[in-house]
Amino acid sequence: MRFGILGETRAWHGDGREVPLGGPARRALLALLLVRPGVVVSSDRLLDEIDPAGALSAHSLQSQVSRLRAALGAGAAIERAGAGYRIVVDPDDVDAARFERLAGAGRAALADGDAGRAAALLREALELWRGPALADLPESGTARAAAARLEERRLTALEDRIEAGLRLGEHGAAVPELRELA
Repeated sequence: MRFGILGETRAWHGDGREVPLGGPARRALLALLLVRPGVVVSSDRLLDEIDPAGALSAHSLQSQVSRLRAALGAGAAIERAGAGYRIVVDPDDVDAARFERLAGAGRAALADGDAGRAAALLREALELWRGPALADLPESGTARAAAARLEERRLTALEDRIEAGLRLGEHGAAVPELRELA
């Protein structure tokens, strides 16, 4: 199963079919768990981040977790751990983690002088973006911080990809993109 938080929160089965996640609370819950796969997020934090107005109760959170587990099926395990929950998935199944891995490898290739490999890796990384990171959580402090970090990494990857293109002699292609960015 693959997960997306670089844009709206989404999930896909291995065959590419999208998983119907349900409403905004379930999408927000999944996004918060996917920011750091495998790390426990306290129930209190989940409640505060999903519903800052405080209308969501602990019982409602348990219900949302149960519904999310049913939607994901065997594709991902959401475990109760202490006073919170964690999602157990391979980090590379989350687009944000995959983006960071590819962007880092692209930057390393650029530093090693392999502009062709760098450009390919950085293009692949940037193609994972479908919109603003963690778009389903506009009021969440955790999401805002993670989204800002990811956006900074996206801009760095874009700069590195343009640099790789310039090293490959693709000056003409860079001009319109640089104009748009400026």
